[in-house]
Amino acid sequence: MGKLRFRQVHLDFHTSEQIMGIGEDFDPKLFAKTLKEAGVNSITCFARCHHGMIYYDTKFPAKHPGLKFDLLRAQIEACHEEGINVPIYITVGLDEYIANRHPEWLARNADGTPQGAGPLQAGWKKLCFNSPYIDYVREQTVEVLEKFEGQVDGLFFDIISQAPCYCRYCMEGMLEEGLDPESIDDVKAYAKRVINDFKKNMTALVRQYDKDCTIFYNAGHVGPSIRETIDTYSHLELESLPSGGWGYSHFPITVRFARNLGKEYLGMTGKFHKSWADFGGFKNQASLEYECFMSLAYGAKCSIGDQLHPSGAINQATYKLIGSVFNQVKEKEAWCDDVTAVTELAVFTPEAIEEGHIRLHPSIQGVFRMLTEAHYQFDIIDGCMDFNKYKVIILPDVITLDDELKNKIEDYLNNGGKILVSYKSGMNRDETEFLLEDLGIELAGEAEYCPDYVVTGAAIDKDIMDTEYVMYDRGLWVKPEEGTETLADIWNPYFNRTYKHFCSHFQTPVEKKSEYPAITRRKNVIYFAHPIFSMYYRHGARIYKQLVLNTLDLLLDDKLVVTNAPTTAQVSLNYQSEHDRYVAHILHYIPERRCESIDIIEDVIPLYNVDLKIMLDKEPAKVYCAPSMEELQFTYDGKYVHVVVPEIVGHQMVVFE
Repeated sequence: MGKLRFRQVHLDFHTSEQIMGIGEDFDPKLFAKTLKEAGVNSITCFARCHHGMIYYDTKFPAKHPGLKFDLLRAQIEACHEEGINVPIYITVGLDEYIANRHPEWLARNADGTPQGAGPLQAGWKKLCFNSPYIDYVREQTVEVLEKFEGQVDGLFFDIISQAPCYCRYCMEGMLEEGLDPESIDDVKAYAKRVINDFKKNMTALVRQYDKDCTIFYNAGHVGPSIRETIDTYSHLELESLPSGGWGYSHFPITVRFARNLGKEYLGMTGKFHKSWADFGGFKNQASLEYECFMSLAYGAKCSIGDQLHPSGAINQATYKLIGSVFNQVKEKEAWCDDVTAVTELAVFTPEAIEEGHIRLHPSIQGVFRMLTEAHYQFDIIDGCMDFNKYKVIILPDVITLDDELKNKIEDYLNNGGKILVSYKSGMNRDETEFLLEDLGIELAGEAEYCPDYVVTGAAIDKDIMDTEYVMYDRGLWVKPEEGTETLADIWNPYFNRTYKHFCSHFQTPVEKKSEYPAITRRKNVIYFAHPIFSMYYRHGARIYKQLVLNTLDLLLDDKLVVTNAPTTAQVSLNYQSEHDRYVAHILHYIPERRCESIDIIEDVIPLYNVDLKIMLDKEPAKVYCAPSMEELQFTYDGKYVHVVVPEIVGHQMVVFE
């Protein structure tokens, strides 16, 4: 077993200094007993919160004025008696106590205004990581390490981000290094180095006092930018509250990248109906099950966010809810620890090209939905990962190339790899020409018409009607070179819809076939002229998915997983080397947009007698459902193990041992 525990709680305690009676109802025995009965075996508790308040006996003046005892020590000692770990939380990017007393330490925009909430807004002000404030963070961290020596299971540093900053410290620092504060690229580069230096220096400091405690720096998202400082982390925590600004696509996309970074990792959701600090808001049990079981399916440990009431009284209803899920997790852990994902495809992440612009580009969300609905097994990768372990790599919509990435893709193709490319992927960074010769196309320019239409050829017409299909977003016009096959054609409308000429209520109908292809193939490379993945995310037209699936059939001889489970079911395949067994996870929870901005799961709709075929190179000794241990009849044809899963109620593991 690794250091990370399976059943964790992240116990927020951001508590206004204007509230008194802090912790007066805290009962250490009841606190620990409630956690243990709920199956919790690790809980992150607070040393210092976003209000800047400190919750232990400290030399600093920021101890919460309403707290009369050492709350953090009481939490740690009560939990340790029950064998429950207590990582310690320390805020960094936000501290209202310090922000109000040292406005010169605030991060600032280019116009000099402070970043974060204004003087008449309820919210946080952002502090600069390049200011003397960081000395305070370091001193307070050392105090925690000294006061709780031998009791520090881990440290969780929060709000570890530095936007472009123009405070006096950053301005002086950039000028001293010969950087230009008027160049946004220089300002971003400086901010990135500031945050990276913070992590490196902080980890070195912590290790002077504690060689073993876990260390994590939270920025609300894990992507390719973490590589530069990955050695400063002991593990990864993937914060992803589906109802709190991340969405149900965020975790499964992020974890498919994070699981290949060589660190233990957990998925962090919340018990809240909405987002953090949603007091009195409770997530449906079905939603919480889905989120935790999804973590297990991707080889992650589980963390559920909660917030302790200022009185310190633990909410029994919350831990009845958490316990209803964690006590199920406990039964499943044996098949979920130390697993490796079994994959056939990879998707190159746009974050590696346009780092930090948005959390999830529409193209990555579109390709995720297509492949998940079709039950493909895939990773999300960047240019540092091994390409040759994948049969097909997808470059969705916006993966432009520099020489290094171009050469790596060409080496992959020369070694027998296959790629599916769409829209501007494969072009140079200036988007003026295609760099990959293997595409077999030449750029003619942006398509003149939008929307336009696509008509498929016989090679990719499976489950597609013989008609033209509208492509809602503008594509490119490309010219096929000799030896490049056209799989589908672009058909043009009579004209673009403008005030000068329009037809009926929506787009102009099709007129005639253009001279340009919509989809081409040259050897092991297939190209889509439209941003097909972003279009699927934005518009959801099934034809876009079907076109991609049909082209993947040309590139991939056999799928790892073949099933008649509906598109609402998610299937993932892991391998446990210690036990030499494969574990297939089938999840069937259906999020619904039942209100304005939140996807909700209330009902668990069972599936019965689901056909499942897994490609294995040898016949298993037995196949069974876990954790029930119900053995299943199976057949093996030399390539696929075929079973019928009798029932799936939310989550079912099928073990091939």
